[in-house]
Amino acid sequence: MLVLALASETSGVPRHWAAHAGRAGVNLLSSLSEATVGSIVEELAAIRRPRDVVVISIHWGPNWGYPIPKDQRRFAHALIEEAGVSVVHGQSSHHAKAIEVYRERLILHGCGDFLNDCEGIAGYEEFRGDLPLMYFADIDAADGRLRALDITPLKIRRLQLSRPSQADVDWLRRTLDRESAPFGTRVAAAPGGRLTVS
Repeated sequence: MLVLALASETSGVPRHWAAHAGRAGVNLLSSLSEATVGSIVEELAAIRRPRDVVVISIHWGPNWGYPIPKDQRRFAHALIEEAGVSVVHGQSSHHAKAIEVYRERLILHGCGDFLNDCEGIAGYEEFRGDLPLMYFADIDAADGRLRALDITPLKIRRLQLSRPSQADVDWLRRTLDRESAPFGTRVAAAPGGRLTVS
């Protein structure tokens, strides 16, 4: 597996955090352009080995809200089409956002937090940031395609993870299904309080 971690200024990462020759820092994207995709293609060509499953994790977008900007979606598609990426792991939002399966590759537009110190921040309760998800993606190493995605919902309380109620799981399923449906992905209930996509 090959994982590249990137960031975008759209998430609030300041430009002065960017890494430069001779100075450590964040792998900050200059833009979400074709030229940026081209540089990622070149970087991957230099380090990729046969049967590598490539995951690109991008810290992008605002902390709250469901809309997926067109440029982010275009960029994720280009990473799949041109760089052969298997998973685009979007993160920055404090709650789960839409899931998309594009050309049999996985795009998690916003994974939400797994365990954080944002508990109790007022004004965003409608997004249910207290309901994190564990994503278990079965990727075929031979061709990088998604075989299955299994999702396990959890609940954060006092910096600890526990099982959510069935009502919470149902809310997550409805919300993720609503947000993912415009991208051609459906989220369904699975045994044991899990979720799955089709």
